[in-house]
Amino acid sequence: MNTEIFKYTQTFEFESGQQIEELEIGFHTYGKLNKEKDNVVWVCHALTANADVFDWWKGLVGTGHLFNPEEHFIVCANILGSPYGTTNPLSVNAVTGQPYFQAFPQFTIRDIIKAHQLLAEHLQVKNIHILIGGSLGGQQAIEWGIIEPERIKNLILIATNARHSPWGIAFNESQRLAISTDRTFYANTPEGGQKGLKAARSIALLSYRGYKTYSITQQEDTDSKTDDYRAATYQNYQGEKLVNRFNAHSYWYLTKTMDSHNVGRNRNGVEKALSLIKARTLVIGIKSDVLFPVEEQQYLFRHIPKSAFAELDSFYGHDGFLIETEALTNIITSFFKTDVKGKIIELQRTA
Repeated sequence: MNTEIFKYTQTFEFESGQQIEELEIGFHTYGKLNKEKDNVVWVCHALTANADVFDWWKGLVGTGHLFNPEEHFIVCANILGSPYGTTNPLSVNAVTGQPYFQAFPQFTIRDIIKAHQLLAEHLQVKNIHILIGGSLGGQQAIEWGIIEPERIKNLILIATNARHSPWGIAFNESQRLAISTDRTFYANTPEGGQKGLKAARSIALLSYRGYKTYSITQQEDTDSKTDDYRAATYQNYQGEKLVNRFNAHSYWYLTKTMDSHNVGRNRNGVEKALSLIKARTLVIGIKSDVLFPVEEQQYLFRHIPKSAFAELDSFYGHDGFLIETEALTNIITSFFKTDVKGKIIELQRTA
């Protein structure tokens, strides 16, 4: 399925006050909006994903799965700054006629939501029955639930937080430091910073998985090796894989965007902001997540009024939100079968 493009013909203003012209938003839709217009499932994607949610969230979204296009109108928009159809640092600046590169405006999660709102209006989506996202996608979902509490009916937040932690910011800064050591990053070319991006991805992987994950998936089957270890090969492979499908400029900006996430900004604090959410909310934490520890999801559960909490036990760490689709299906199905506030669901995964 090809990415559709929505072109916004007016000036787009960022939270910072900066502006751009000719904003484009790449998006995918699946299924049809029903007569009552109450079957919308809007998926917010994470850092380097795209709008084709059927591709990267197989098992949870798709024909025959929990979020089924035969029942739901499923929408996923490529986020601002990402190179999969939406205006980003490699896009041409309408004013200069040249790509933005490092002149692209710094943007926040709230700017991403502003773009989502424009697309929702274009698609004639007034109410969102289910808004779901994990990681950076969850950060978007929380913001939208605060900005338009009446529009969002049900909220599913997976492996995410109310504000990005010093720990998460430190990981992101380490990745940007890796990118900045690659002098080609500042050459204003689309390919600039590729070696740095490869190193950044290697750093990121350590936060997405964990000790147990690597021990299980990258363990050597011989005691004779002194070099060329599976774990080392894996880091190189994953770094190259991202370089082949992404760019260092978008990655730099999007990690900055994640760092900016703080629902309490200009809202009298985080707890006050979370109290504004009216959606019935399911918060899911992953026990082995070192990047978004489960305490962060428990905090959301305690401060979002109509919320339930579920804990997923997975050896995949943070990446479990992309992999454990059967477990997520069971948790989400249980959530929609109960109206009891604070119901805690525990699902153990045996490796």
